[in-house]
Amino acid sequence: MRLGDDVDDYCSRCKFSSTHAVVSMAGEDVQKVRCRTCNHEHNYRKNKGGRGAMSKKEAFDKVLASVTGVMEESKKPAKK
Repeated sequence: MRLGDDVDDYCSRCKFSSTHAVVSMAGEDVQKVRCRTCNHEHNYRKNKGGRGAMSKKEAFDKVLASVTGVMEESKKPAKK
């Protein structure tokens, strides 16, 4: 790995894994990268980050809530 090389990493701004350019190294280890999609510079995450895949139930509940406008009881804000 050298400065300017391409590496895949998770971008916290784009919210997905994409191609990044290496901008900072400490010895042989990559420290910082810049997203080639949005130009956001961040620490190298070794392509780990973001949320894991959504379960079928979570996906169904999300779609249902967007259609009906009703939230699940456990996700409703607490009343004062």
